[in-house]
Amino acid sequence: MPMSDLSLFKQFAPQVPHEFKEGNNAVIYTRVSSAEQEDNTSLASQKKHCEMYANRRGLNVVSYFGGTYESAKTDDRKEFNRMLTFVKRTKNINYVIVYSYERFSRSGINGASIAEDLLKKYGVMTLAATQELDPRTPAGSFQQKILFLFGQMDNELRRDKVITGMKEHLLNGYWVWRIPFGYKDLNKGKANQRNLVVNEQGKILKSAFEMKVYKQMSNAEIARHLSRTGLNLNEKRLNEIFLNPFYCGLLTSKMIPGQVIEGRHEPLVSKELFLAVHNIRKENRSQGFVHDKDNDNLPLKVFTQCDKCKQALTGYLVKKKGLYYYKCSTKGCKVNRSAEAMHDLFRNLLKCFQIGMEEFEIIRFQLEEQMNVFFESRIKDTKILKSNLAEVKKKLEAIEERFVIGEIDRNLYDKFRPKYEKECFEIEQELNKSDGYFSNLKKVIDFAVKVCRNPLIMWDKLDFGGKRVFQNLLFPEGIIYNREFDQYRTTRVNSFFSAIPQLKRVLEQNKSGSSVNFNRTSALVPGTRLELAQPCDH
Repeated sequence: MPMSDLSLFKQFAPQVPHEFKEGNNAVIYTRVSSAEQEDNTSLASQKKHCEMYANRRGLNVVSYFGGTYESAKTDDRKEFNRMLTFVKRTKNINYVIVYSYERFSRSGINGASIAEDLLKKYGVMTLAATQELDPRTPAGSFQQKILFLFGQMDNELRRDKVITGMKEHLLNGYWVWRIPFGYKDLNKGKANQRNLVVNEQGKILKSAFEMKVYKQMSNAEIARHLSRTGLNLNEKRLNEIFLNPFYCGLLTSKMIPGQVIEGRHEPLVSKELFLAVHNIRKENRSQGFVHDKDNDNLPLKVFTQCDKCKQALTGYLVKKKGLYYYKCSTKGCKVNRSAEAMHDLFRNLLKCFQIGMEEFEIIRFQLEEQMNVFFESRIKDTKILKSNLAEVKKKLEAIEERFVIGEIDRNLYDKFRPKYEKECFEIEQELNKSDGYFSNLKKVIDFAVKVCRNPLIMWDKLDFGGKRVFQNLLFPEGIIYNREFDQYRTTRVNSFFSAIPQLKRVLEQNKSGSSVNFNRTSALVPGTRLELAQPCDH
């Protein structure tokens, strides 16, 4: 028998769309586009006009949203989304009131879609106090969409105008974004009136470039060194700085792709130093020589400084002769010397540190003695720590004993036991550091004397990278070349090598049969900076 009651099938039929809910409850949403506008009268003015509009129509404002700056380029806005959530979840909201449709959204069709969704799915109408229309009618809906599109178009035009202005400033050498790390603006104002100069942090930051080039230090090592000076930069941030040509006085940007502009700001480092950080290979074909930083034939490049102008020496190949040379690139400075001659001079410098087999054990022993004298305070600190540890352990044992025999109750025991255990732990941690320190100290001294068994052969056999590591190990601040006297001098020698030349001289006494007087070496004990000016002259 056919079923005549079709009501059971209504659940499968399309539902009637939501219609506008009759009522007079409304919310007001206000916004401005920037933080600068937030403090002016714009927000208050928007709110005032929206309230006047609601009063005129007899609407009851139940809540306010916005009241801050939110860019309307997209609709992913905190206050805007909070308003939408409230409207959708509250069943008795009939209107969203804004000052103008561009205050609601500048995202064009997307904004229109949100307003249409509110009307059709939730029965909530979006109204603008300054642009009255009825979005329920075809004409009103069309006008609303046009206004949203005009808002988007205006936004794009304003953006284009801003970008054009920024490009113009960049092409004229002015930095248009926030002040880079290490700089300050002496003339805060418009972009084309900025006067960016290096600040105190920048002066410290400059040393990071120098450490990278002259000492071949890793970013991690540089970051640790900078932190000791109060400049906290992680490896990632440091790498970003090394990659930014702004610091050598140049401007680059995605707004001007493929272009490099000479900036109007003060450079932090020279262009040559910036390129040296990145091992940039330069060519000068017109003069017939090629600069090459990582060349096995030029290990002293950058490591050696010109005594006359204090600039790092560069290197080049004379193609016709097939010979390498070191030179100072400073204009007017005539320092120019063959690589072969420079390397021979460096080998003579290394001879100052070469020790014979018969001197090996004596010098190693003397280095240990001298380092122990220098670190005497650390040794005393270790003794004090051990004494303190013993005292705290006695207190801990005493309180445990008193608790066991009933002299003190659980409360006192629980109060003091964790305190003493913590003190023991902290002292033991410090002692572990000291034990590791003195163990490593002995290993470093052993390594230093082994290196000095034959430093010439070691340097000659190493590849480019090995030579640079060896050079910087021995002379952390590089060496200085004087062309007039054709000799090197050193400003600092690694503390574990600096005493070796003097110890060798003292041992020369033994060759004539006289006794060795190591008291003469007392002056070899390094000072607080652990450095000696010049081990020998060549």
